[in-house]
Amino acid sequence: MINNIGEDLDKDWLIDEQLNDPTANETVIKNVSRRHFLKGLGIASSSMVLGIQLSPALAAAENNNEDLFSPDVFVSIATDGQVTIICHRSEMGQGIRSTLPLLVADELEADWKRVTVEQAIGDQKYGSQNTDGSRSVRKNYQKLKEAGAIARTMLQQAAAKTWKVKPSVVTIKNHAARLKDSTQSLDFSELVSIAATMPVPERSSLKLKTEKEQRYIGKDNIPLVDGKAFVTGRATFGFDVDIDDMKVAVIARPPVVFGKVKSFDARETLEVPGVIKIVELPAITPPAVFKMLGGIAVIADNTYAAIKGREKLKIEWDHGKNASYDSKAHEQVFKQALEKPSTVVRKRGDFNQAKTSANKVVEADYYVGGLIHAPMEPPAATARMTDDGVEVWTCTQTPQTAQNNVMGVLQIPKEKAASVEINVTLLGGGFGRKSKPDYVAEAAYLANQTKMPIKVLWTREDEVQHGYYHSPSYQKLAGTLDNNGKVTGWYHGMVNHPIGATFNPAAKTAGSADLGQGDMMYDVPNILVDLGDTDTFLRIGWVRSVTNINNAFAASSFVDELAHAAGKDPKDFLLSLIGKDQHVNFAKDSYKYGNYGEPLDKYPADTARLKRVIELVAEKSNWGKQLPKGHGMGIAAHRSFCSYVATVVEVSMDNGRVKLEAIHSAVDVGRALNPDRIRSQMEGSAIFSASLAFYGDITAKNGVVEQSNFHDYQMARMNQIPDIHTYIVESDELPTGIGEPGVPPFSPALCNAIFAATGERYRRLPLQQFGIV
Repeated sequence: MINNIGEDLDKDWLIDEQLNDPTANETVIKNVSRRHFLKGLGIASSSMVLGIQLSPALAAAENNNEDLFSPDVFVSIATDGQVTIICHRSEMGQGIRSTLPLLVADELEADWKRVTVEQAIGDQKYGSQNTDGSRSVRKNYQKLKEAGAIARTMLQQAAAKTWKVKPSVVTIKNHAARLKDSTQSLDFSELVSIAATMPVPERSSLKLKTEKEQRYIGKDNIPLVDGKAFVTGRATFGFDVDIDDMKVAVIARPPVVFGKVKSFDARETLEVPGVIKIVELPAITPPAVFKMLGGIAVIADNTYAAIKGREKLKIEWDHGKNASYDSKAHEQVFKQALEKPSTVVRKRGDFNQAKTSANKVVEADYYVGGLIHAPMEPPAATARMTDDGVEVWTCTQTPQTAQNNVMGVLQIPKEKAASVEINVTLLGGGFGRKSKPDYVAEAAYLANQTKMPIKVLWTREDEVQHGYYHSPSYQKLAGTLDNNGKVTGWYHGMVNHPIGATFNPAAKTAGSADLGQGDMMYDVPNILVDLGDTDTFLRIGWVRSVTNINNAFAASSFVDELAHAAGKDPKDFLLSLIGKDQHVNFAKDSYKYGNYGEPLDKYPADTARLKRVIELVAEKSNWGKQLPKGHGMGIAAHRSFCSYVATVVEVSMDNGRVKLEAIHSAVDVGRALNPDRIRSQMEGSAIFSASLAFYGDITAKNGVVEQSNFHDYQMARMNQIPDIHTYIVESDELPTGIGEPGVPPFSPALCNAIFAATGERYRRLPLQQFGIV
């Protein structure tokens, strides 16, 4: 049924049917059946193909918990020695296709120039393919290294067999086997046939490389897998897909979520040259999940005709109950919600008593406007019906969720999931929007209705006015100081439209206190963190770093306010507030901290690491230096997605307008696997964050989003961005992600810098509303 679109079809039925499998707890590493895999890659059947496989039950379980399953990681070596590595996460500019395969290639001792990276289709056999949450490296580091080590060991065994020697006198180096105390060597191409017959070694027998032995991991200047395709214009993004007999569709969607078509007149549309057909999509019903929004689709020979045809449509809408929503008026509802908070997230000591006995009480309210993802490439998907199912090409962060959506809209039963093939293109940015494949369902539905290959394109106006929004957020903070300026009490209340309402309309409480609110790492004896309730009127989704955006803005801005109230340097005050070196024990505050799905004993909230990035960025930015009049520096630090970032922003004021002079960030992501990609992600985070801080504000009136394109939802421009400096902490800790952690500390560091320069405190974003950008 159409109402099932996006409702996680995979998890329940797979686990229910297969957890009784007696092999469910077995990890099987083997030379897998080659025919289907090699046919898809065009590789000779004599190639060596390795896969890490588990039982189907664990494949299902990993979609609930990634720790339970190592996905199939295919490594093939062709008879010419060319190595092919499958990347099962989506590339959207973060460089994942140049990082995950690098782990395999390094352990394999492959020549990177002789490695081909193939993108995985959407398939349960890969385990989770969900490319968000800054977890691709965190979740795949060990298993990918092991995959490379397995292949290397089998090549070593093959060479030993060829030379009739013990494997211990054979080393694998630079795409070849080498015999100890000899000039003899064998290229991978000469070993493939024998290696393919070797027994697969047990994981316990694997010898992984030491840091000194690694050729690529942790090194600079690793070429981008897709770099040449990017600069020559040959890269294929979702918008670029072009298949035989393909038609283009654009859709007039209801202006208000859960609205529907009352009537329409398409006569003028059908007169537009190139327009072929009009299709009415079924109206959406709650919950929104990742369903189609409904509306009227215009099918045409080309994009221009489709858009012109849509402009000619005459539609009468039934806007429904969400037409009552006014985002500006709703701010008062937010404030009222925090007068009677519904949920205590974290409690230590007695904040109210601390407030009563304090030498000084500081209070402040903060507000962050609604946000949208705004990737440079809006959503796009192409679908073609096949004899037994459908084939899709799309820019998606979640190919398996896309597959589920298509199965729902076409009523394809679970046992025929393989008939829905999701081909993942490159993504022109994602930021969380392309985790929500409503647009894929639209393409599949229209292809099925018309029996034609259909490419659904979202224009910028579609993306801005019909997306999944980061909710506006209202926050109240209070802190108490003793006679020495030490913080004795901390209160943080927050209310926003919860993401959970997208999946359950009854949800009223934000479920994201773990993201920068409840998990703050300050050493304060009295803590109270709570949440308010509110209704939701738009589709709410996760945007890059999620509610860390607003929570970090409020918390780190407030720390700066406390520092000035105490008469202390903000950097020194921040370090003192974090306190002694320790792993924060959230449980003692009756706080069940989710820690981004990771165990705290493996990825602790480590105050020493947080202080280290603060000290490093302060040193590198020359914190405390003498500044010209009208200049200021601000600092903020934040842990998110198990990574640590501290940022210093320097600004100047020019005729009442803020100018960014420099951006400095220190990052601790554990073992830095690909430093170039870390730096590029931090640079992108700064630009993304500047856009949000300067201009990000999605508003709605009568349930309709008021913004439509980059003229009224602006992006930061090149001439507004200064030099961006990134300092990477050298660490032997487990590697963590970097796609999102650079975002949260930027806005508070910026506003703290503006205060240092002007004495004016800005507690609301975006700054455009104050006329200073």
